[in-house]
Amino acid sequence: MYEHDVRRTSKESGGPKALRGPSGIRVENLTKQFGDVHALRAVSLEVPAGQVLGLLGHNGAGKTTMLRILTTLTRPTTGRAWVAGHDVIEEPDRVRASIGFTGQAPSVDDLLTARSNLEMIGRLCHLPAREARARAGELLERVSLADVADRRVKTFSGGMRRRLDLAASLVAKPPVLFLDEPTTGLDPHARNELWSMLRDYVRAGATLLLTTQYLEEADRLADAIVVLDQGRVVARGTPSDLKDRYGGERSVVTVASEDAVARARGALAAFAESGVIEVEATRLSVATRKGTRLVDLVRALDAAGVDALDVHRRAPTLDDVFLSLTRNKPAEAA
Repeated sequence: MYEHDVRRTSKESGGPKALRGPSGIRVENLTKQFGDVHALRAVSLEVPAGQVLGLLGHNGAGKTTMLRILTTLTRPTTGRAWVAGHDVIEEPDRVRASIGFTGQAPSVDDLLTARSNLEMIGRLCHLPAREARARAGELLERVSLADVADRRVKTFSGGMRRRLDLAASLVAKPPVLFLDEPTTGLDPHARNELWSMLRDYVRAGATLLLTTQYLEEADRLADAIVVLDQGRVVARGTPSDLKDRYGGERSVVTVASEDAVARARGALAAFAESGVIEVEATRLSVATRKGTRLVDLVRALDAAGVDALDVHRRAPTLDDVFLSLTRNKPAEAA
């Protein structure tokens, strides 16, 4: 689906106003409580400059709370965090001057044109008027909005607003970017454009932390992944490491009709690790125990009178990792 990999691109001009350093983001034992609810529980992580961290977790796992703390929108209960070398509690103004942030809700002004929005943000970031105009024009080209640059944003579709939001976060060339579900509502072509725009920016030394529900996107783009569950870090590592550790073996069985699914499930239960069998229409995906042979599955299905149209193995995905780590656990906090 994606044409570009952020980890294998060359440096180009237009990168962040940042010095390369050992850490773009550092978090130590961060905790956040809302009354009796723990949104974060002693979370620690580090994202070096020039890398992408994917922060994953179900709704309510603590992802948004983490972003709000790192962007100085809320204070932690305990623990410390630094962004671009600045303490989020002691130096909030310096943190804000060092970051770009795109949240889930649109932040652009509907009554202004796309160009005016970006120029205004540039001026608020203390860019000279000429530089703000040039930067706005450059970014509108990059997000494919140049042809509608002088239309009011209230006439834009949801996807167009999202692209303008993302462009707004890059106006001042911040060394650290926070993107909260950045590609929600974008079609695959627009996602490719987004990552094409960001790939050289990251390569030039910027730090990027993103949350995403598109786990294929995190798999492809993140250098490292942290999985949160009920405010705790339950796993961390590269995408390939996590798939090796938690993905397990997967066998996929396609049966002839939905009427046969229940019998197939019963036949396959003996081979399922922790009873994990996912069903989609007439296809069953089984987290099989180590050493399970496909011929064993075929024989069990045959004995149960199930007509299997296809039986094959597949490589584990981050979806498998995610479900393995967060299955059947209720959400506590945002």
